Amino acid sequence: MPTTPDAFLFQVITPAGVVATDALSDQLRITKAELAIAAGLSRDAVSKTNRLHARATQTRLRDVAEIIARVLGWAGSVPQAFAWYRAMPLPSFGDRTAEDLVKEGRAEAVKVYLSRIAAGGYA
Repeated sequence: MPTTPDAFLFQVITPAGVVATDALSDQLRITKAELAIAAGLSRDAVSKTNRLHARATQTRLRDVAEIIARVLGWAGSVPQAFAWYRAMPLPSFGDRTAEDLVKEGRAEAVKVYLSRIAAGGYA
């Protein structure tokens, strides 16, 4: 099990830059159907090849992977980072979770928030 953000991303993103749903769901210890829900995608988006390689699907999956990687150091493990993603209310966003925000298409705001926290800023 990767313990560093870089190792995690190396495991779930292919050299061609495609998020591998099998690897990501394995690392998160969930099914691909659960991955689709956590990313705000349809089940077909993560199981059908033509949909999986669509730009919108890959962007959303990459956002999930990058957010997990950013909190991995604080959380201690990939499953704990994923639990944070799904359940931790973020005060700056009206106590919505990172998952809620990603589903709304606001992943970039979560990444900026995490960067601010990492730099010593306030939530």
